[in-house]
Amino acid sequence: MVLSLLRRARAKSGGASGGGLVLPVPRGAGTVSCEVVDPVGQKLGGAEITVTAKSDGRVVAKGTTDLFGLFTAALPAGEYGLLMTAESMRPASWSFYIEPGEALGMGRVELEVAQQLEPPSPGMWLIDPPHTAIRFIAQHVGMANVHGRFQKFEGGVRVAENPEESEVRVRIEAASLTTGNKTRDTHLRSADFLDVENYPYIDFVSDRFVYRGGNAWSVQGALTLHGVSRSVALDTVYLGAVNGGYGEELRCAARATAELHREDYTLNWRNMLAKGIAVVGPTVKLEMDIQTMFQGPDTPTPPE
Repeated sequence: MVLSLLRRARAKSGGASGGGLVLPVPRGAGTVSCEVVDPVGQKLGGAEITVTAKSDGRVVAKGTTDLFGLFTAALPAGEYGLLMTAESMRPASWSFYIEPGEALGMGRVELEVAQQLEPPSPGMWLIDPPHTAIRFIAQHVGMANVHGRFQKFEGGVRVAENPEESEVRVRIEAASLTTGNKTRDTHLRSADFLDVENYPYIDFVSDRFVYRGGNAWSVQGALTLHGVSRSVALDTVYLGAVNGGYGEELRCAARATAELHREDYTLNWRNMLAKGIAVVGPTVKLEMDIQTMFQGPDTPTPPE
């Protein structure tokens, strides 16, 4: 959906209009600002905004709205495109031009609720590993993020007639993790971290599906890691169902994220720091792109 520019508040002041916020704006640049709300006027914090230059497509600004739904960016003079996305809402985009010294106030932007997709058919849907990714991101202490993934896993979703009564089970082979560095991977598999010899599997079993609106769900359940089970909520977006794949079989997909606290699973990073062991930080973010196949009598078997 393309939105027209709601309001242009031109002020040769280098500050954002309508809120008293003043940014230190470089000479020749201007600012763009907006307030983002949902259809009932509630402020949307965490909406993602990406600004690209029309001249070459470069991303020149990227961020999220604050708790009050506000976003402000300083930009060099020029023509730009802006894309705004938020969970359970339809994306919105439009174009604008910034003049030197201009404070462009776009006013209040009201996002529309995303069209709810038809839920998948009731029954058993098994994860298709070749089209599924389970990744993790952790901050290396004092350094940049470490990105990794698990290569071996299995599981599925039993979709109930009432979607809120559905169930998910996933089993991951802990030793299948990879970060692209053999030495680091060996250390992560050791007793200092996952201790894969004694705890070979990471298991998630859901106990509740909570509808969040649009195509967003919270899938809540127990994650068992390193011999410890803790309650986890997966922020999940259902992406729809289609016919297609190996034999035009019925598939559905979802994207889910969660943040884990290492000390919840007795992985005490402070003790390891005291020993002089270089480790990742106290939290780990999980990202999952999941594709499943409906299990009927004619469903083909995916290749290894």
